[in-house]
Amino acid sequence: IRRKVLGDAHVDRAVASANPFTEDFQDLLTRYAWGEVWTRPGLDLRTRSCITVAMLVALNRPEERALHIRGAVNNGVTRDELREVLLQSAVYCGVPAANTAFNVASEILSSGRWRKLMPTRTSVTRCADRASSTRARPSRP
Repeated sequence: IRRKVLGDAHVDRAVASANPFTEDFQDLLTRYAWGEVWTRPGLDLRTRSCITVAMLVALNRPEERALHIRGAVNNGVTRDELREVLLQSAVYCGVPAANTAFNVASEILSSGRWRKLMPTRTSVTRCADRASSTRARPSRP
C-alpha cells in the first residue's frame, strides 16, 4: 500500500536512507501505518488520504503534507475534493495552517505530472452544486 499511495521513488528513497539508528523506525512505520492501518477495510484509500491531509494541516507538518497531497492524487482525490478538505481544515485548524497547505497543494497541482493526474468535476456539475448550495446558505450582511 505504501508504494501504491506514495510511489516507488519515495519508498525506495526512504528505505535506502535507513541506517542502523532509523531502520527499526522504518520497520515500525511500514508494518503498522502502512501494513495495519492503511489496509483496514473500513475506509477506502481516497478517504484515508483526505483524512491524512487534514490531520497534517492541523499538525503543521508541511513535508509530510506535501507527500500525502501527492498520495491523495495517486488515490484519485480530485482537485475539487482536495480544495474542500483544505477549506474544511481552515475552519477547524486555522487559516494560517490552511493557507500554507493551499500554497503547497497549488505548487504540486501546477507541476506537469500532477496536473495531468488531477481530475476535476465538470463545470456543469460545479454550477449545479453552487446553485443548490446557495439556496441553503444564509445571506451575507
